[in-house]
Amino acid sequence: MKNFWNTLEKPIFILAPMEDVTDTVLRQVIAQCGKPAVFFTEFTNVEGMFSKGEKFVNQRLRHTEAERPLVAQIWGTRPENFFKAAKKLIDMGFDGIDLNMGCPASGVMQKGACSGLINNRPLAKEIIDATKAGAEGYIPVSVKTRLGFRAIDFEWIRFVLEQQPAALTVHARTVSEMSKVPAHWDKLKTVVDMRNAINSDTLIIGNGDVKSLSDARQKVAEAGADGAMIGRGIFENPYLFSETTTLSDKTPEEKMHLLLAHMQLWTDTWGESKHFPVLRKFFKVYASGFPGAQELRIQLMETQTPEETEQIVTSFLQALSSRHLSPVEAEEISMAPRRLPSPANAQAGHRSSTS
Repeated sequence: MKNFWNTLEKPIFILAPMEDVTDTVLRQVIAQCGKPAVFFTEFTNVEGMFSKGEKFVNQRLRHTEAERPLVAQIWGTRPENFFKAAKKLIDMGFDGIDLNMGCPASGVMQKGACSGLINNRPLAKEIIDATKAGAEGYIPVSVKTRLGFRAIDFEWIRFVLEQQPAALTVHARTVSEMSKVPAHWDKLKTVVDMRNAINSDTLIIGNGDVKSLSDARQKVAEAGADGAMIGRGIFENPYLFSETTTLSDKTPEEKMHLLLAHMQLWTDTWGESKHFPVLRKFFKVYASGFPGAQELRIQLMETQTPEETEQIVTSFLQALSSRHLSPVEAEEISMAPRRLPSPANAQAGHRSSTS
């Protein structure tokens, strides 16, 4: 098996999959700012991958070489579709497959998917087995779940470990707790001990309430885990995975040029196939931490098109630069390149074109 997990230096830091957030565009932006050890796709439904709407669903699987190693996270309820999905994901060039058995959203849970599988272990096993069979040993299969459903349930964790996934990511809360209580990182030590007791090679990745690399290192060390998965922290700092840079190091001009580059890549990738408000949530990341940021942020959050956004940002840059520079220098700043350096061409082709 080509198991990329075994080639990674520990501790392993991973960008968490997040709905309408971690698409190919955001992953490319993060790769330029500071690349994590592993990227995950958005949650992708295996039933949808083979439905009439498969073209739309498969947008979630679009990717570039800049995002490797890249794991496709999938969810659903029908083992036969997991089998077919695994084969398709190999053809598309993914480095691994992750099974979502932890999302607490009521809509999917009520269908018996994601965290609903905690209460349906026979089906959970069928899904894991079907995915492994479809992967045929070419790429590793991992699982992401929670500590339990209504209460912490180490028997559930033991059950998953017995299925021998390549990696097990544990969000350190129960389903019922959602994100309403602090993550129980102290329980990750028990998970690690359970893994060691059965002589398993499964990597243990902790998740929940991690906001920085230093925080991740401390939590991982205390638990004895192999790594940490970090999600919401990127909304405060897209340089979160960088060892040398943070967003606070950047000038207002640099933040605005990063916003414009992000928007240009989004426009080049999606055109009009995605709604603009999906992108707009990222504007507050860049419009922060400098005088006038709040007023600028309010204006940006009211924009309806990339053109309108660019006009507001350009006006802000011109006003900012005119306070300190000559007219010629100000014009040079406002006309500076707005693309991310050397973005790879996004595609969702076959293995021959992605690896």
